[in-house]
Amino acid sequence: MSSPPAVAMRHIDKRFGAVHANRDVNLTVAAGTVHGIVGENGAGKSTLMSILYGFYEADGGEIAIDGQPARIRGSREAIALGIGMVHQHFMLVDTLSALDNVMLGAEPGWSLPEARAQVRTRLQALMHETGLAVALDAPVHELPVGERQRLEILKALFRGARILILDEPTAVLTPAETEQLFDTLRGLRARGNTVLLITHKLKEIMALCDAVTVMRGGRVVLDCAIGETSIDGLAEAMVGRRVNIGRDGAAPREPGPVLLRASNLRWADELGVPRLADVSLALHAGEIVGIAGVSGNGQGELLDALSGLRVPQAGTLELGGRRFEPAHWLDPRTARALHVAHVPEDRHRRGLVLPFDAWESAALGYHDAPRYTTRALLAWMRRRAMREDCAAMMERYDVRPRDPLLRSSKFSGGNQQKLVLAREAHAGSGGERPPQVLLVGQPTRGVDIGAIEFIHGRLRALRDAGGAVLVVSSELDEILALSDRVVVMNAGRVAGELPIAQCSEAALGRLMGGAH
Repeated sequence: MSSPPAVAMRHIDKRFGAVHANRDVNLTVAAGTVHGIVGENGAGKSTLMSILYGFYEADGGEIAIDGQPARIRGSREAIALGIGMVHQHFMLVDTLSALDNVMLGAEPGWSLPEARAQVRTRLQALMHETGLAVALDAPVHELPVGERQRLEILKALFRGARILILDEPTAVLTPAETEQLFDTLRGLRARGNTVLLITHKLKEIMALCDAVTVMRGGRVVLDCAIGETSIDGLAEAMVGRRVNIGRDGAAPREPGPVLLRASNLRWADELGVPRLADVSLALHAGEIVGIAGVSGNGQGELLDALSGLRVPQAGTLELGGRRFEPAHWLDPRTARALHVAHVPEDRHRRGLVLPFDAWESAALGYHDAPRYTTRALLAWMRRRAMREDCAAMMERYDVRPRDPLLRSSKFSGGNQQKLVLAREAHAGSGGERPPQVLLVGQPTRGVDIGAIEFIHGRLRALRDAGGAVLVVSSELDEILALSDRVVVMNAGRVAGELPIAQCSEAALGRLMGGAH
Protein backbone atom coordinates (compact mmCIF):
# COMPACT_ATOMS: atom_id res chain seq x y z
CA MET A 1 0.00 0.00 0.00
CA SER A 2 1.47 3.38 -1.03
CA SER A 3 1.96 6.04 1.61
CA PRO A 4 -0.28 9.13 1.56
CA PRO A 5 1.11 12.37 0.14
CA ALA A 6 3.02 14.56 2.56
CA VAL A 7 0.91 17.55 1.50
CA ALA A 8 -2.49 17.65 -0.20
CA MET A 9 -4.13 21.05 -0.73
CA ARG A 10 -7.54 20.96 -2.38
CA HIS A 11 -9.54 23.85 -3.89
CA ILE A 12 -7.59 26.51 -2.00
CA ASP A 13 -9.00 29.99 -2.46
CA LYS A 14 -7.65 33.25 -1.04
CA ARG A 15 -8.47 36.91 -1.63
CA PHE A 16 -6.84 40.11 -0.41
CA GLY A 17 -9.51 42.70 -1.15
CA ALA A 18 -9.78 42.95 -4.94
CA VAL A 19 -6.72 40.72 -5.46
CA HIS A 20 -7.65 37.06 -6.02
CA ALA A 21 -4.31 35.51 -5.03
CA ASN A 22 -5.27 31.80 -5.13
CA ARG A 23 -8.07 30.46 -7.33
CA ASP A 24 -9.21 26.87 -6.72
CA VAL A 25 -5.64 25.62 -6.32
CA ASN A 26 -4.87 21.91 -6.02
CA LEU A 27 -1.41 20.75 -4.96
CA THR A 28 -0.21 17.24 -4.12
CA VAL A 29 3.33 16.65 -2.90
CA ALA A 30 4.62 13.08 -2.52
CA ALA A 31 6.48 12.25 0.69
CA GLY A 32 10.27 12.12 0.46
CA THR A 33 10.51 14.24 -2.70
CA VAL A 34 11.69 17.69 -3.75
CA HIS A 35 8.75 19.49 -5.35
CA GLY A 36 9.27 22.75 -7.25
CA ILE A 37 6.74 25.59 -7.19
CA VAL A 38 7.33 28.22 -9.89
CA GLY A 39 5.50 31.16 -11.37
CA GLU A 40 5.83 34.85 -12.13
CA ASN A 41 6.01 37.38 -9.30
CA GLY A 42 2.46 37.70 -8.04
CA ALA A 43 1.36 34.30 -9.43
CA GLY A 44 0.20 33.18 -5.97
CA LYS A 45 2.87 30.66 -5.05
CA SER A 46 4.12 32.49 -1.95
CA THR A 47 0.53 33.02 -0.79
CA LEU A 48 -0.13 29.29 -1.18
CA MET A 49 2.97 28.39 0.85
CA SER A 50 2.06 31.01 3.46
CA ILE A 51 -1.31 29.29 3.85
CA LEU A 52 0.47 25.97 4.31
CA TYR A 53 2.73 27.51 6.97
CA GLY A 54 -0.11 29.30 8.75
CA PHE A 55 0.73 32.92 7.93
CA TYR A 56 -2.65 33.17 6.21
CA GLU A 57 -5.80 31.11 6.52
CA ALA A 58 -7.49 30.12 3.27
CA ASP A 59 -10.93 31.52 2.47
CA GLY A 60 -11.90 28.11 1.15
CA GLY A 61 -10.50 24.63 0.54
CA GLU A 62 -8.94 21.79 2.53
CA ILE A 63 -5.47 20.73 3.62
CA ALA A 64 -4.25 17.24 4.54
CA ILE A 65 -0.81 16.49 6.01
CA ASP A 66 0.36 12.87 5.72
CA GLY A 67 -3.20 11.90 4.79
CA GLN A 68 -4.81 13.52 7.85
CA PRO A 69 -7.08 16.59 7.56
CA ALA A 70 -5.47 19.69 9.07
CA ARG A 71 -6.68 23.17 9.82
CA ILE A 72 -3.64 25.45 10.03
CA ARG A 73 -4.49 28.78 11.66
CA GLY A 74 -0.99 29.85 12.62
CA SER A 75 2.68 28.99 12.33
CA ARG A 76 2.66 27.29 15.72
CA GLU A 77 0.12 24.77 14.40
CA ALA A 78 2.15 24.29 11.21
CA ILE A 79 5.31 23.59 13.23
CA ALA A 80 3.38 21.11 15.38
CA LEU A 81 2.42 19.30 12.17
CA GLY A 82 6.09 19.04 11.14
CA ILE A 83 6.14 21.94 8.65
CA GLY A 84 9.07 24.38 8.57
CA MET A 85 9.77 27.36 6.36
CA VAL A 86 13.02 29.10 5.37
CA HIS A 87 12.28 32.59 4.07
CA GLN A 88 14.10 34.42 1.29
CA HIS A 89 15.06 37.13 3.79
CA PHE A 90 16.48 35.31 6.78
CA MET A 91 14.55 35.49 10.07
CA LEU A 92 17.60 35.68 12.31
CA VAL A 93 18.75 38.04 15.09
CA ASP A 94 22.14 39.28 13.89
CA THR A 95 23.52 40.08 17.35
CA LEU A 96 22.75 36.64 18.84
CA SER A 97 24.87 33.54 18.36
CA ALA A 98 23.82 30.84 15.95
CA LEU A 99 22.96 28.57 18.89
CA ASP A 100 20.82 31.22 20.58
CA ASN A 101 18.95 31.85 17.33
CA VAL A 102 17.98 28.19 17.17
CA MET A 103 16.98 28.14 20.82
CA LEU A 104 14.98 31.39 20.68
CA GLY A 105 11.33 30.53 21.27
CA ALA A 106 12.09 26.82 21.70
CA GLU A 107 13.97 26.78 25.01
CA PRO A 108 13.88 23.28 26.54
CA GLY A 109 13.95 24.53 30.15
CA TRP A 110 14.00 27.54 32.46
CA SER A 111 17.72 27.34 33.25
CA LEU A 112 19.57 29.10 30.42
CA PRO A 113 22.96 27.30 30.82
CA GLU A 114 21.25 23.90 30.95
CA ALA A 115 19.03 24.80 28.00
CA ARG A 116 22.05 25.87 25.93
CA ALA A 117 23.84 22.61 26.76
CA GLN A 118 20.83 20.52 25.70
CA VAL A 119 20.35 22.49 22.50
CA ARG A 120 24.06 22.26 21.65
CA THR A 121 24.00 18.45 22.06
CA ARG A 122 20.94 18.11 19.84
CA LEU A 123 22.34 20.46 17.21
CA GLN A 124 25.69 18.70 17.07
CA ALA A 125 23.90 15.40 16.47
CA LEU A 126 21.70 17.02 13.82
CA MET A 127 24.69 18.60 12.07
CA HIS A 128 26.47 15.24 12.04
CA GLU A 129 23.38 13.55 10.61
CA THR A 130 22.65 16.12 7.90
CA GLY A 131 26.07 17.62 7.12
CA LEU A 132 24.77 21.11 7.92
CA ALA A 133 27.88 22.59 9.53
CA VAL A 134 27.44 25.89 11.41
CA ALA A 135 29.69 27.72 13.89
CA LEU A 136 27.26 27.62 16.81
CA ASP A 137 29.00 30.21 18.99
CA ALA A 138 29.57 32.83 16.29
CA PRO A 139 27.27 35.88 16.14
CA VAL A 140 25.02 35.60 13.11
CA HIS A 141 26.34 38.85 11.60
CA GLU A 142 29.78 37.21 11.32
CA LEU A 143 28.50 34.18 9.42
CA PRO A 144 28.74 34.04 5.61
CA VAL A 145 25.44 33.96 3.75
CA GLY A 146 25.60 30.23 2.99
CA GLU A 147 26.12 29.40 6.64
CA ARG A 148 23.19 31.59 7.68
CA GLN A 149 20.99 29.62 5.35
CA ARG A 150 22.22 26.33 6.80
CA LEU A 151 21.36 27.78 10.21
CA GLU A 152 17.80 28.52 9.07
CA ILE A 153 17.40 24.93 7.85
CA LEU A 154 18.85 23.61 11.12
CA LYS A 155 16.42 25.81 13.05
CA ALA A 156 13.48 24.26 11.19
CA LEU A 157 14.77 20.70 11.60
CA PHE A 158 15.46 21.33 15.30
CA ARG A 159 11.76 22.13 15.69
CA GLY A 160 10.82 18.80 14.11
CA ALA A 161 10.20 19.80 10.51
CA ARG A 162 9.63 16.86 8.16
CA ILE A 163 8.18 19.11 5.45
CA LEU A 164 10.47 22.00 4.57
CA ILE A 165 9.42 25.04 2.50
CA LEU A 166 12.31 26.99 0.95
CA ASP A 167 11.51 30.41 -0.57
CA GLU A 168 14.11 31.51 -3.17
CA PRO A 169 16.92 29.77 -1.24
CA THR A 170 19.70 30.52 -3.75
CA ALA A 171 18.89 34.19 -4.38
CA VAL A 172 21.93 35.39 -2.38
CA LEU A 173 24.21 32.35 -2.68
CA THR A 174 27.38 31.95 -4.72
CA PRO A 175 27.51 29.05 -7.22
CA ALA A 176 29.60 27.00 -4.76
CA GLU A 177 27.17 27.70 -1.91
CA THR A 178 24.26 26.78 -4.19
CA GLU A 179 25.82 23.40 -4.93
CA GLN A 180 26.41 22.84 -1.22
CA LEU A 181 22.74 23.61 -0.58
CA PHE A 182 21.67 21.16 -3.29
CA ASP A 183 23.79 18.44 -1.71
CA THR A 184 22.09 19.19 1.61
CA LEU A 185 18.60 18.99 0.08
CA ARG A 186 19.42 15.72 -1.65
CA GLY A 187 20.58 14.39 1.71
CA LEU A 188 17.37 15.53 3.40
CA ARG A 189 15.34 13.83 0.68
CA ALA A 190 17.33 10.63 1.20
CA ARG A 191 16.48 10.65 4.93
CA GLY A 192 12.76 10.97 4.16
CA ASN A 193 12.19 14.73 4.38
CA THR A 194 9.88 16.45 1.90
CA VAL A 195 11.05 19.74 0.37
CA LEU A 196 8.91 22.37 -1.37
CA LEU A 197 11.18 24.65 -3.39
CA ILE A 198 10.01 28.09 -4.54
CA THR A 199 12.46 29.49 -7.09
CA HIS A 200 12.63 31.48 -10.30
CA LYS A 201 15.72 29.62 -11.47
CA LEU A 202 14.45 26.97 -13.85
CA LYS A 203 17.85 25.28 -14.16
CA GLU A 204 17.63 24.54 -10.44
CA ILE A 205 14.18 23.05 -10.82
CA MET A 206 15.38 20.72 -13.55
CA ALA A 207 18.55 19.78 -11.63
CA LEU A 208 17.01 19.08 -8.25
CA CYS A 209 13.26 18.46 -8.29
CA ASP A 210 11.24 15.28 -8.72
CA ALA A 211 8.07 17.14 -9.73
CA VAL A 212 7.01 20.71 -10.46
CA THR A 213 3.88 22.84 -10.21
CA VAL A 214 3.58 26.04 -12.26
CA MET A 215 1.21 28.83 -11.20
CA ARG A 216 -0.02 31.77 -13.24
CA GLY A 217 -2.62 34.32 -12.23
CA GLY A 218 -3.39 32.49 -8.99
CA ARG A 219 -4.11 29.16 -10.73
CA VAL A 220 -2.16 25.97 -11.37
CA VAL A 221 -1.42 25.78 -15.10
CA LEU A 222 1.03 22.85 -15.11
CA ASP A 223 1.66 19.99 -12.68
CA CYS A 224 3.94 17.17 -13.77
CA ALA A 225 6.96 15.00 -13.08
CA ILE A 226 10.22 16.75 -13.90
CA GLY A 227 11.00 14.28 -16.69
CA GLU A 228 7.86 15.39 -18.54
CA THR A 229 8.91 19.01 -19.06
CA SER A 230 11.88 21.25 -19.96
CA ILE A 231 13.21 24.71 -19.16
CA ASP A 232 11.49 26.14 -22.24
CA GLY A 233 8.24 24.37 -21.33
CA LEU A 234 8.32 25.73 -17.78
CA ALA A 235 9.09 29.26 -18.99
CA GLU A 236 6.21 29.21 -21.47
CA ALA A 237 3.82 27.86 -18.82
CA MET A 238 4.87 30.58 -16.36
CA VAL A 239 4.45 33.51 -18.74
CA GLY A 240 1.87 32.18 -21.19
CA ARG A 241 4.09 32.73 -24.22
CA ARG A 242 7.57 31.94 -25.48
CA VAL A 243 10.31 33.73 -23.57
CA ASN A 244 13.79 34.73 -24.71
CA ILE A 245 16.33 35.74 -22.07
CA GLY A 246 19.47 34.93 -24.05
CA ARG A 247 21.46 37.39 -26.14
CA ASP A 248 19.38 39.63 -28.38
CA GLY A 249 21.26 38.54 -31.52
CA ALA A 250 22.56 42.02 -32.34
CA ALA A 251 26.23 42.21 -33.24
CA PRO A 252 28.33 44.28 -30.80
CA ARG A 253 28.72 47.84 -32.02
CA GLU A 254 31.71 50.12 -31.81
CA PRO A 255 31.49 51.85 -28.42
CA GLY A 256 31.33 55.64 -28.19
CA PRO A 257 33.32 58.07 -26.06
CA VAL A 258 34.24 57.36 -22.44
CA LEU A 259 31.51 58.60 -20.09
CA LEU A 260 33.10 57.42 -16.83
CA ARG A 261 36.68 56.51 -16.01
CA ALA A 262 37.88 55.19 -12.65
CA SER A 263 41.62 54.79 -12.07
CA ASN A 264 43.50 52.85 -9.38
CA LEU A 265 40.68 52.77 -6.84
CA ARG A 266 41.73 51.46 -3.44
CA TRP A 267 39.64 50.85 -0.36
CA ALA A 268 40.34 48.68 2.71
CA ASP A 269 37.82 47.87 5.43
CA GLU A 270 38.19 48.63 9.14
CA LEU A 271 40.30 45.49 9.59
CA GLY A 272 42.69 46.60 6.87
CA VAL A 273 41.49 43.97 4.37
CA PRO A 274 41.74 45.41 0.83
CA ARG A 275 38.32 45.27 -0.83
CA LEU A 276 39.37 47.36 -3.83
CA ALA A 277 42.99 47.01 -4.94
CA ASP A 278 44.03 49.28 -7.84
CA VAL A 279 40.77 48.82 -9.73
CA SER A 280 40.59 50.72 -13.02
CA LEU A 281 37.56 50.78 -15.29
CA ALA A 282 36.20 52.81 -18.23
CA LEU A 283 32.56 52.92 -19.36
CA HIS A 284 31.82 53.95 -22.94
CA ALA A 285 28.63 55.30 -24.47
CA GLY A 286 26.56 52.60 -26.12
CA GLU A 287 27.82 49.56 -24.21
CA ILE A 288 26.89 47.26 -21.36
CA VAL A 289 29.83 46.20 -19.20
CA GLY A 290 29.29 43.17 -16.98
CA ILE A 291 31.17 42.68 -13.72
CA ALA A 292 31.49 38.97 -12.95
CA GLY A 293 32.85 37.37 -9.82
CA VAL A 294 31.94 35.37 -6.76
CA SER A 295 30.03 37.60 -4.31
CA GLY A 296 32.26 39.45 -1.87
CA ASN A 297 35.20 40.09 -4.21
CA GLY A 298 34.83 43.87 -4.36
CA GLN A 299 31.91 44.27 -6.77
CA GLY A 300 29.66 45.92 -4.18
CA GLU A 301 32.41 48.28 -3.02
CA LEU A 302 33.08 49.26 -6.64
CA LEU A 303 29.42 50.14 -7.20
CA ASP A 304 29.39 52.18 -4.00
CA ALA A 305 32.51 54.13 -5.02
CA LEU A 306 31.21 54.89 -8.53
CA SER A 307 27.79 56.01 -7.23
CA GLY A 308 29.19 58.26 -4.49
CA LEU A 309 28.12 56.10 -1.56
CA ARG A 310 31.69 55.22 -0.57
CA VAL A 311 34.85 57.33 -0.60
CA PRO A 312 37.93 55.33 -1.64
CA GLN A 313 41.23 55.83 0.10
CA ALA A 314 43.07 56.33 -3.19
CA GLY A 315 42.29 56.69 -6.88
CA THR A 316 40.49 59.09 -9.21
CA LEU A 317 37.15 59.30 -11.01
CA GLU A 318 36.51 61.27 -14.20
CA LEU A 319 32.87 61.98 -14.95
CA GLY A 320 30.95 64.70 -16.77
CA GLY A 321 34.09 66.73 -17.41
CA ARG A 322 35.01 66.71 -13.73
CA ARG A 323 37.75 64.91 -11.82
CA PHE A 324 37.14 63.55 -8.34
CA GLU A 325 39.76 62.55 -5.76
CA PRO A 326 39.31 61.09 -2.24
CA ALA A 327 39.57 64.51 -0.57
CA HIS A 328 36.66 65.74 -2.72
CA TRP A 329 34.82 62.64 -3.88
CA LEU A 330 31.59 62.29 -5.76
CA ASP A 331 28.42 62.33 -3.62
CA PRO A 332 25.00 60.88 -4.63
CA ARG A 333 23.43 64.31 -5.23
CA THR A 334 26.27 65.32 -7.55
CA ALA A 335 26.08 61.93 -9.27
CA ARG A 336 22.41 62.51 -10.07
CA ALA A 337 23.21 66.02 -11.35
CA LEU A 338 25.80 64.44 -13.68
CA HIS A 339 23.16 61.97 -14.91
CA VAL A 340 24.46 58.92 -13.09
CA ALA A 341 21.77 56.59 -11.71
CA HIS A 342 22.20 53.65 -9.38
CA VAL A 343 20.06 50.52 -8.86
CA PRO A 344 21.52 49.08 -5.63
CA GLU A 345 22.19 45.40 -5.01
CA ASP A 346 19.88 45.29 -1.98
CA ARG A 347 16.56 46.82 -2.98
CA HIS A 348 15.13 46.50 0.53
CA ARG A 349 17.92 48.26 2.42
CA ARG A 350 18.98 50.79 -0.20
CA GLY A 351 16.43 50.94 -3.00
CA LEU A 352 13.14 51.41 -1.16
CA VAL A 353 11.68 52.55 2.12
CA LEU A 354 9.35 49.61 2.64
CA PRO A 355 6.76 51.39 4.83
CA PHE A 356 6.45 54.19 2.20
CA ASP A 357 3.73 54.19 -0.44
CA ALA A 358 4.97 53.30 -3.92
CA TRP A 359 4.79 56.94 -5.10
CA GLU A 360 7.06 57.99 -2.24
CA SER A 361 9.62 55.28 -3.03
CA ALA A 362 9.40 56.25 -6.70
CA ALA A 363 10.56 59.79 -5.86
CA LEU A 364 13.41 58.88 -3.48
CA GLY A 365 16.51 60.92 -4.27
CA TYR A 366 14.66 62.97 -6.88
CA HIS A 367 12.13 64.65 -4.61
CA ASP A 368 13.82 68.05 -5.06
CA ALA A 369 13.50 67.99 -8.87
CA PRO A 370 11.86 71.18 -10.24
CA ARG A 371 8.75 69.22 -11.23
CA TYR A 372 8.21 68.17 -7.64
CA THR A 373 8.85 71.41 -5.73
CA THR A 374 7.55 74.96 -5.75
CA ARG A 375 9.87 77.90 -6.33
CA ALA A 376 8.45 79.76 -3.36
CA LEU A 377 8.98 76.93 -0.88
CA LEU A 378 11.35 74.09 -1.76
CA ALA A 379 10.16 72.08 1.23
CA TRP A 380 6.64 71.98 -0.24
CA MET A 381 6.39 68.94 -2.53
CA ARG A 382 3.94 68.49 -5.37
CA ARG A 383 2.59 65.13 -4.29
CA ARG A 384 0.07 64.97 -7.10
CA ALA A 385 2.87 65.22 -9.68
CA MET A 386 4.80 62.47 -7.85
CA ARG A 387 1.76 60.19 -7.86
CA GLU A 388 1.10 60.88 -11.54
CA ASP A 389 4.71 60.12 -12.46
CA CYS A 390 4.65 56.95 -10.37
CA ALA A 391 1.51 55.79 -12.22
CA ALA A 392 3.28 56.47 -15.55
CA MET A 393 6.37 54.55 -14.38
CA MET A 394 4.23 51.60 -13.33
CA GLU A 395 2.57 51.52 -16.74
CA ARG A 396 5.82 51.79 -18.67
CA TYR A 397 7.71 49.28 -16.53
CA ASP A 398 4.81 46.86 -16.02
CA VAL A 399 4.77 47.16 -12.22
CA ARG A 400 1.90 45.13 -10.79
CA PRO A 401 -0.47 46.08 -9.27
CA ARG A 402 -0.50 49.57 -10.77
CA ASP A 403 -1.34 51.27 -7.51
CA PRO A 404 0.86 54.24 -6.47
CA LEU A 405 -0.86 54.27 -3.06
CA LEU A 406 0.08 50.67 -2.21
CA ARG A 407 2.80 50.30 0.41
CA SER A 408 6.19 49.42 -1.09
CA SER A 409 6.48 46.30 1.11
CA LYS A 410 3.29 44.86 -0.40
CA PHE A 411 4.74 44.43 -3.88
CA SER A 412 6.42 41.18 -4.87
CA GLY A 413 10.22 41.19 -5.18
CA GLY A 414 10.17 41.42 -8.96
CA ASN A 415 7.75 44.33 -8.97
CA GLN A 416 9.80 46.12 -6.30
CA GLN A 417 12.84 45.70 -8.56
CA LYS A 418 10.97 47.10 -11.57
CA LEU A 419 9.84 50.09 -9.50
CA VAL A 420 13.43 50.89 -8.50
CA LEU A 421 14.64 50.44 -12.09
CA ALA A 422 11.84 52.68 -13.36
CA ARG A 423 12.83 55.43 -10.94
CA GLU A 424 16.53 55.28 -11.84
CA ALA A 425 16.39 54.52 -15.56
CA HIS A 426 13.46 56.65 -16.59
CA ALA A 427 11.58 58.84 -14.23
CA GLY A 428 14.03 60.19 -11.70
CA SER A 429 13.40 63.76 -12.83
CA GLY A 430 9.87 63.31 -14.05
CA GLY A 431 11.07 61.45 -17.13
CA GLU A 432 12.85 64.56 -18.40
CA ARG A 433 16.14 62.86 -19.26
CA PRO A 434 17.39 59.27 -18.94
CA PRO A 435 20.73 58.74 -17.21
CA GLN A 436 23.94 58.76 -19.22
CA VAL A 437 25.46 56.17 -16.88
CA LEU A 438 23.39 53.49 -15.12
CA LEU A 439 25.03 51.39 -12.38
CA VAL A 440 23.02 48.24 -11.66
CA GLY A 441 23.65 45.70 -8.89
CA GLN A 442 22.05 42.26 -9.23
CA PRO A 443 19.35 43.48 -11.66
CA THR A 444 17.22 40.33 -11.54
CA ARG A 445 17.89 38.80 -8.10
CA GLY A 446 14.72 37.02 -6.99
CA VAL A 447 12.91 38.03 -10.19
CA ASP A 448 10.76 35.76 -12.36
CA ILE A 449 11.63 34.84 -15.91
CA GLY A 450 9.12 37.20 -17.52
CA ALA A 451 10.43 40.14 -15.49
CA ILE A 452 14.02 39.13 -16.35
CA GLU A 453 13.20 39.40 -20.05
CA PHE A 454 11.59 42.80 -19.46
CA ILE A 455 14.45 44.22 -17.35
CA HIS A 456 17.08 43.00 -19.82
CA GLY A 457 15.14 44.73 -22.60
CA ARG A 458 15.13 48.02 -20.70
CA LEU A 459 18.88 47.86 -20.04
CA ARG A 460 19.55 47.20 -23.73
CA ALA A 461 17.28 50.09 -24.70
CA LEU A 462 19.28 52.45 -22.49
CA ARG A 463 22.51 51.22 -24.10
CA ASP A 464 21.05 51.60 -27.60
CA ALA A 465 20.08 55.19 -26.76
CA GLY A 466 23.76 55.97 -26.14
CA GLY A 467 24.02 55.35 -22.43
CA ALA A 468 26.64 53.33 -20.56
CA VAL A 469 25.39 50.50 -18.34
CA LEU A 470 27.45 48.73 -15.70
CA VAL A 471 25.90 45.46 -14.50
CA VAL A 472 27.11 43.55 -11.44
CA SER A 473 25.57 40.08 -11.34
CA SER A 474 26.38 36.81 -9.63
CA GLU A 475 24.54 35.01 -12.46
CA LEU A 476 26.96 34.09 -15.25
CA ASP A 477 24.02 33.42 -17.59
CA GLU A 478 22.94 37.02 -17.10
CA ILE A 479 26.43 38.41 -17.65
CA LEU A 480 26.75 36.42 -20.88
CA ALA A 481 23.28 37.44 -22.08
CA LEU A 482 23.66 41.18 -21.48
CA SER A 483 27.27 42.25 -21.73
CA ASP A 484 29.25 43.67 -24.61
CA ARG A 485 32.40 43.42 -22.47
CA VAL A 486 33.06 41.52 -19.23
CA VAL A 487 35.35 42.48 -16.35
CA VAL A 488 36.06 39.76 -13.78
CA MET A 489 36.93 40.61 -10.18
CA ASN A 490 38.74 38.41 -7.69
CA ALA A 491 39.95 39.43 -4.21
CA GLY A 492 39.26 43.09 -4.91
CA ARG A 493 41.27 43.17 -8.14
CA VAL A 494 40.45 43.02 -11.82
CA ALA A 495 41.43 39.47 -12.71
CA GLY A 496 40.76 39.94 -16.41
CA GLU A 497 38.71 41.67 -19.09
CA LEU A 498 37.25 40.02 -22.19
CA PRO A 499 35.05 41.07 -25.12
CA ILE A 500 31.85 39.06 -25.15
CA ALA A 501 32.98 37.08 -28.21
CA GLN A 502 35.76 35.51 -26.09
CA CYS A 503 33.57 34.78 -23.07
CA SER A 504 32.31 31.42 -21.90
CA GLU A 505 31.31 30.09 -18.50
CA ALA A 506 34.58 28.14 -18.38
CA ALA A 507 36.75 31.16 -19.26
CA LEU A 508 34.98 33.42 -16.78
CA GLY A 509 35.03 30.70 -14.12
CA ARG A 510 38.82 30.43 -14.37
CA LEU A 511 39.19 34.18 -13.90
CA MET A 512 36.71 34.17 -11.02
CA GLY A 513 38.87 31.53 -9.37
CA GLY A 514 41.93 33.80 -9.49
CA ALA A 515 43.62 32.74 -12.74
CA HIS A 516 44.84 35.84 -14.62
